[in-house]
Amino acid sequence: MSIPDDGTTASDFIEQWVSICTPAKTKVKSEQNELSFSEQCTNCEKEAVNVSLGNLLTYPFVREAVVKKTVALKGAHYDFVNGKFGLWNLDFKISPTLAI
Repeated sequence: MSIPDDGTTASDFIEQWVSICTPAKTKVKSEQNELSFSEQCTNCEKEAVNVSLGNLLTYPFVREAVVKKTVALKGAHYDFVNGKFGLWNLDFKISPTLAI
């Protein structure tokens, strides 16, 4: 959350690594800007998990397994400070690929 919106940091490695979760940061900043920075960071971590789950669905074999219900994608977040573990399901409302 503290990386500038243009993504610049002192390390190219970090920039590339965290850039995939820019949508999570954007969502938290736009929808939860009244929260403290610490709360925004925690929520951004959780949204980053959701982004990662969405990215998994870009793999055809994962998407097919989710559609066939042979695989279930779950989100999880461990809060090290408070010792809490959150686990959730996401409903992507996906359907099988149609061939035309």
